[in-house]
Amino acid sequence: MPKKRRSNEAGHKRKYLVVIDDSEECDRAVFWAASRAARTKSHIVMLRVIDTSERSQQWLGVADIMRAEAMEAANAALDKYAARAKKITHQAPDRVIREGAIADEILKLIEEDDDIGILVLAAATGKEGPGPLISNLPKTAGTFPIPVAIVPGSLNDEELEAMA
Repeated sequence: MPKKRRSNEAGHKRKYLVVIDDSEECDRAVFWAASRAARTKSHIVMLRVIDTSERSQQWLGVADIMRAEAMEAANAALDKYAARAKKITHQAPDRVIREGAIADEILKLIEEDDDIGILVLAAATGKEGPGPLISNLPKTAGTFPIPVAIVPGSLNDEELEAMA
């Protein structure tokens, strides 16, 4: 049974969880979540997951260098999107970096933070499809402990603001 969400209780505040990756459409998810958070007096949590699946194949020294580079890239991406969100919400978002499988880490974070009430993802606009996270949602969405908002990657700021 999923953990009870507490964002409406005294001392708690609803949080929008945005997964930060290197996709073009990531900005669309950040913009919509930040606009929505500003309007509803909520907060943003940004999650960057570092894939560790290839690291176990490497020698220890190489794995350490790969980890350091991945952490540097993760912090740079979070810096970029945190600045974007803060400009809209006027507050710094929470930043989380995890290592592992992205779907597992999303679920773990949701389980750990009972103020997270909505997962925000953006759909890719390319011919490759909406992206791996969204492509796998039909298999798992029914078991998710919170609603998932999918932001169309093709919408501009004005269009997203109108829906926030």
